[in-house]
Amino acid sequence: MTGTELLHLIGDETAVNTLMSGLSNGVLLVLIGFCVFFLSKGAGWMVEGVVDLARRTGMPKIIIGATIVSLGTTTPEAFVSVMAAFMGNPGLALGNGVGSIIADTGFIFGLTCVLAPVPMNRFVLDRTGWVQVGSATLLVMTAVAAWAISDGVPHISRNVGFVFLLLLAGYMYLSYRWARQGDVSTEQKADTGEIPRSLPLCWAMIAIGLAMVVVGARVLIPAASEIAQRLGVPDDVIAATMVAFGTSLPELITAVAAVRKGHPEITVGNIVGADVLNCLFVIGAAAAARPLAIPNTFFLFHFPAMLIILYSFRSFISFGSGRFFHRWQGVWLLTVYVIYVVLQYTTNMVPASN
Repeated sequence: MTGTELLHLIGDETAVNTLMSGLSNGVLLVLIGFCVFFLSKGAGWMVEGVVDLARRTGMPKIIIGATIVSLGTTTPEAFVSVMAAFMGNPGLALGNGVGSIIADTGFIFGLTCVLAPVPMNRFVLDRTGWVQVGSATLLVMTAVAAWAISDGVPHISRNVGFVFLLLLAGYMYLSYRWARQGDVSTEQKADTGEIPRSLPLCWAMIAIGLAMVVVGARVLIPAASEIAQRLGVPDDVIAATMVAFGTSLPELITAVAAVRKGHPEITVGNIVGADVLNCLFVIGAAAAARPLAIPNTFFLFHFPAMLIILYSFRSFISFGSGRFFHRWQGVWLLTVYVIYVVLQYTTNMVPASN
């Protein structure tokens, strides 16, 4: 297989599904089992690499999660979105970005809060957290402005896409500056029990772990969807569950591994960073490639759900007390996410494509 054919296979959902349809049920089940192991192992290596990198460099784990890890987990999604735009399906990118923000913050972060005490690093979240909710609000304001001045179907223009990419560069620079200014003494004191790995080994573990998570998720979801189709599960159910879940699977696996290894702050950074990147990177890169159409369902359904979840998260930080997020806050986010998913069936709306 040539490099061009491989890129086409990664970026073209139809090509991946066609490949899966040619495999037997037995092979698909073995493939699913292997992918689950592959994902778990890769996420474990990545979390260990992040922890030791934080020890070696003094950079907070939450910042590494918000930059390095989140950039790694969202880069394949951005690539697929840009490929979809070039192939004549630019609307997929908007659903990718918005749907992933809803799943990341509502489902994954909500579940993490329920499962384990999640530390609230106010220095980081009072900065990066505002970028998170601000970028989503900017996306919605841009969409509403496009709707107000458009005679037909509103679009996010290529110029807006380039502006988002410039804002992304500014966010990455500010994240580095904030990391150097933050007080991480508490975090470092909790990490003095073992001798950390060398820097080259830390970076290798993060890179290999990210690659394993991304590749595993890319293979697992089409394989599971193919099995579901053969069992007679309706296409709309598959779209609203497996496909929507699939885009956020790298973040979910990372969250589970981080909690299991006692470092939930990595999850906070990964979720916040992934939300920013889904707005500025995924949607920005796809819009720069080709203008993105905005269906009416986004104004009536997906944008409101995204803003409710993100402003709830923001309020937990601004008005909360103590050093940890509370379990009831995770329950609230999970409840909003469940209502969002249920309404996709009861109102017969098309879900935000992921």
